[in-house]
Amino acid sequence: MEYILFSILGALISVFSGFFGVGGGFILTPTLMLFGFSPVEAITTSLLFSIGTSISGITAHIKMKNILLKQGLILGLSGMAATQAAHPFVLFLEKRGWDDWAVPMFYIVLLSYFALTMLKRGKKPRSGADHPAEQSHSLIKMISIGFFAGFVSTTLGVGGGFIMVPLSVALLGLLPKKAVGTSLFAILLIVSAGFLSYASTITIDYWTGFSLVAGGLVGSQFGAKLTSYFENEEITYMLGALYMATVASVILKLVNLNYAGLVLMTIFVGGFLVRSIVKMKLANARNNAKKERP
Repeated sequence: MEYILFSILGALISVFSGFFGVGGGFILTPTLMLFGFSPVEAITTSLLFSIGTSISGITAHIKMKNILLKQGLILGLSGMAATQAAHPFVLFLEKRGWDDWAVPMFYIVLLSYFALTMLKRGKKPRSGADHPAEQSHSLIKMISIGFFAGFVSTTLGVGGGFIMVPLSVALLGLLPKKAVGTSLFAILLIVSAGFLSYASTITIDYWTGFSLVAGGLVGSQFGAKLTSYFENEEITYMLGALYMATVASVILKLVNLNYAGLVLMTIFVGGFLVRSIVKMKLANARNNAKKERP
């Protein structure tokens, strides 16, 4: 029964992975800590989950031509290099007993910043938002974004997409949908390197990890397809709102209100699914109306 619940959890989180291009780890790691996992166990399990959901999400975005291969390789390879610096840093925190508060605090600071960034962008539609002029894809910018995302990925047990997507939009000028697909490709390289680093030093419950992945393989495909029902500004705004909900749940974890944090995340997930279903029904109704016209 426990593993069935983890499969359902994996399916729900992977919908966000495919929709936002964030790997799902930045939601899963704090959620696992709310369930009582130690920070390092949650990080390692989350990285394993992100491998599965990234592979699934990538296949969907390839079909929609949302992946920029060159940019994805640069982001991913620089991120892989960063994982080798982050792994000993986290083990140092664990040995000192600082991981229980340091990891949640990293989440709060980073997610709060990116939440405000994405919410501001979502509230201010740009002229010609569907085809904005892209900025130069500076090699230095891409390496910097990839390295930073890779370090945070291995430190927090996330795919790094929740950093890579907003920075790719803001600094590289990528459209949100292109940023999502390219991010997922880079994430696969990063989380694979990060997971192998942890798996060689600690033991986790692999059945829990595989249960999460099994559910995730279903959800990420659905999430990727959902992007076609939303405008770019809507995706940006909703990603900011998701960051804020996650920040709130981590704060509740720090004050030992784990169940309140789980309830908050459940409410957000439910609201997102309801909105998505409504969007799909409206789109299908419009398509049917067009077909019935003479």
